[in-house]
Amino acid sequence: MSTNNPPLGEGEISPTSPITSPAEESDTHPSQPEPPEPTPGLDGTPVRWYDADRTESYTKIEPFQEKHDTSVEFFYKPITLTVLSVAFAILAYIATTQDVLEEGRDKRRVGAYAAIASFLLFGIIQFRDGPFIRPHPVFWRAVLGVNLLYELALVFLLFQDLDSARKMMTYLDPNLGKPLPEKNYADNCEFTARNVWDAIDIFCLAHALGWFGKALILRDYWFCWILSVAFEFAEYSLQHQLPNFAECWWDHWVLDVLVCNWLGTYLGMKTCQFFEVKHYTWRGLRQTRGLRSKTRRVISQFSPADWTTFKWEGTTDFMHYFTVVALLAVFLAAELNPFYLKTLLWMEPDHPFVIARLAGVFLCALPAVRELYQYVNNPKKAVRMGQHCWLLLATIGTEVLAITKWSKGQFPEPLPVAVKWAWIIGATLLILYPTVRFGIPNIRRYLRKHQWKTKSKGATISVPASLGFPSVKLPFCCRLRLALQILNVTMRTVIALLILANSGDIS
Repeated sequence: MSTNNPPLGEGEISPTSPITSPAEESDTHPSQPEPPEPTPGLDGTPVRWYDADRTESYTKIEPFQEKHDTSVEFFYKPITLTVLSVAFAILAYIATTQDVLEEGRDKRRVGAYAAIASFLLFGIIQFRDGPFIRPHPVFWRAVLGVNLLYELALVFLLFQDLDSARKMMTYLDPNLGKPLPEKNYADNCEFTARNVWDAIDIFCLAHALGWFGKALILRDYWFCWILSVAFEFAEYSLQHQLPNFAECWWDHWVLDVLVCNWLGTYLGMKTCQFFEVKHYTWRGLRQTRGLRSKTRRVISQFSPADWTTFKWEGTTDFMHYFTVVALLAVFLAAELNPFYLKTLLWMEPDHPFVIARLAGVFLCALPAVRELYQYVNNPKKAVRMGQHCWLLLATIGTEVLAITKWSKGQFPEPLPVAVKWAWIIGATLLILYPTVRFGIPNIRRYLRKHQWKTKSKGATISVPASLGFPSVKLPFCCRLRLALQILNVTMRTVIALLILANSGDIS
């Protein structure tokens, strides 16, 4: 795939997965050996930022390098001027031919479509490549362009009130703008075979397909299970705002978690395992003989060029723990946002806009999570967060802002006390775990580091031996800094919990 950085994604060449075969080496240019990576700093010595010489090579961020799929070299030849000429000719014909515009009936609508098409055309030609090269980098550039258009539309709607936003949606679909009837799935919760069978509908298939896609994105069994259970608890917490979240207990835990979510996750992880152990040998069409072999080669163009297994390791250090918790929060927000948006903007669950949003976020999340994984686990190569990940974070954040703004006055029922305390306990556990797992060991190492200092300028700090800390004498400045840090963390935690406890509702 043509990128500017060392390959960040599925195009990454592994020693056990050859990308090209010896038969096609004749069609590719001989690759030059890559120069060794420069030693960081000056002769291995770290350089402070204010001492760094900005003209040296170690201070420069290398641009993404272009990486082509050599098995179909023809499709990677630049034809930007040809595309510009053809697109400009089509644009001129449509804009200057009156009968074509009359057939469109609405010239403003045609103009908007032309502007969107022009933007996407520029994107697929000039945007940087992401981590994927199959089926073609152009496809993932188009996904990035659509995501950017959606983000721009959200930013525009963010500055409108709810009534104006609903009215603007009618310009896209005249059938919108009508209040939706409230639906409740907890009318008859008796656990019988008849009730379970009646609860099975098209949304069960949607659940399974959704979790199949999440498994392809996250590539981790435990992460998917934690996210599945967390979403059910989120549904319990938000039943007072969204009536369709009110479901029977067996609908939550049997149909959703144990059947639909498990089935989708299982099939998704089996697909990941297949791609992981698959032997990747890519031959060009000219090296493939026979119609059947050529057909298989064309179909294989839509499979990954290589596969990377994700190992999130959320308990190894604080950085990985924070990444896992933040990714879990972002996924929950991405799952809950469409429910709020369709409720506030009066759209049915099966409306094309809702389905397009779900499919679009799935396509955007595939390269985005891959870029995040590379950014966290290989910071030497991923010197900055990838564009897909950055834009998807901005999109989900803008959705949350719009929902928060439009929800004022729409959900008058306050947050139940039981739900409030459940969230407080959950937040406390999320804070206590890294404190015990990473904070206390770091304090112990800090104290052991200063154990050799027997003389201090201030008073002696005594630490109980029962806590496992050594009795040491610390300088006054060190004691003061340590006490201020502990006091700062404690006060922030208490203030956050008090604000959460006193909040009337989520919105």
